Amino acid sequence: MTRVAITGEDFLLDGRPTYEGRTWQGHRIEGLLLNSRMVQATFDDLNPETRGRWAYPDTGEWDPERNLAEFLAGLPIYRQHGLLGITVNLQGGSPEGYSKEQPWDNSAFAPDGGVRPDFMDRLRRVLDRADELGMVVIVGLFYFGQDERLRDEAAVRRAVEETIGWLLAGGWENVLVEINNECDVPRYEHEILQPGRVHELIAAARAIERGGRRLLVGTSFRGRAVPTDAVVAASDFLLLHGNGVTEPAFIGEMVTRTRALPSFRPMPIVFNEDDHFDFEQAENNFVAAVAHRASWGYFDPGDGAGGAGARSNYQDGYQLVPVNWGLNTERKRGFFRLVAEMAGV
Repeated sequence: MTRVAITGEDFLLDGRPTYEGRTWQGHRIEGLLLNSRMVQATFDDLNPETRGRWAYPDTGEWDPERNLAEFLAGLPIYRQHGLLGITVNLQGGSPEGYSKEQPWDNSAFAPDGGVRPDFMDRLRRVLDRADELGMVVIVGLFYFGQDERLRDEAAVRRAVEETIGWLLAGGWENVLVEINNECDVPRYEHEILQPGRVHELIAAARAIERGGRRLLVGTSFRGRAVPTDAVVAASDFLLLHGNGVTEPAFIGEMVTRTRALPSFRPMPIVFNEDDHFDFEQAENNFVAAVAHRASWGYFDPGDGAGGAGARSNYQDGYQLVPVNWGLNTERKRGFFRLVAEMAGV
């Protein structure tokens, strides 16, 4: 069984630092969690009016089981390149890359906050395979544009309680919990998912125990933002995003500003979403994060994000549905080449 733990600012797997003893270009890789945003691994669309948008080009139909199977087939390849972390989300992310409206229904939660068994079964298979491969799964619960499918705050709280209870009952120890993706996006409908109160859900999730064990919990903020003091105080680790950061030096500034917050104490800082690349360049957001002792995560919205052509070509980024989970673009290959180089594989 793969067990993730935290000591100071380092991640440990099975009691040993990740990438143990590894440095790259003078930067300490040991203790980091190099990761990729793979939030569509459990995707499905329960809205019959939009479900057809995600049809595979070869069959003309959407199939969540095929999507999951192809993702699971990709996991060993990612791991062979040195990747140790993936982010999934029980309400996914925009299957168009970026979206203004989200009429589809990709929520693992019923309106009353109860978990939907089919979504959780797909998550179970992701967690099991990652566990076998020695990988960590950052499990996100909520996503703006989908959170309104929960009818009230009580439903949100129930969703947290049921999900954390389900994860603990399953016995997985390779899990980090992200309460919601980019809590400071103003489109969240429920106040408790917004920056002023989301720390309440972090605390609630951390308080749930089974057999004396609890999960490690945090939440993320959108690009160019740093966490609030209340979130820092409540969290086990901190999640930042690099979207909108076109100058790599600002990645380092974000990390520095986060560590300077009054409530900061030694804990890992993890970018688990960044849509900037330039992996062949000496300076890029990935390198800048690592140089400042922060983990970094790849977010690939595809070159044609939001365009039907990108989807029908089945060739674009890991965010677009239907997803091609292979290393089928130069951008994907560039990311994994750099991961492998840093990891020393």
